[in-house]
Amino acid sequence: MLNRMVQQAELDRAFAALADSNRRDVLHRLGEGALPLSELASAAGMTVTGMAKHVHVLEAAGLVTTRKIGRTRQCSLGDERLDDVMSWISFYQRLWARRLDGLDAYFTLQNGTKR
Repeated sequence: MLNRMVQQAELDRAFAALADSNRRDVLHRLGEGALPLSELASAAGMTVTGMAKHVHVLEAAGLVTTRKIGRTRQCSLGDERLDDVMSWISFYQRLWARRLDGLDAYFTLQNGTKR
């Protein structure tokens, strides 16, 4: 029960982080390689402080990691990336595929036709 609650909290953080288009853009940019926080901010047309808030949300969700290198903060994709989210989505994708296959089979039998 506790493990399920922890998993749900992790998913909640991930989906909340993904709910913002700026944060999705950050993930897209970091998919091509690590970038300094200042470059992410410049590309998004926002202040470094504003971008730091977005990166913090992504970091709390485990989607991004940061490390300080000299005077800059380097951002990269997190180790877990979107594994938990993809697992959750895959479960429901399989569930709906089975239901739709069943519905297709039902209508095929009702119409007396085969595909």
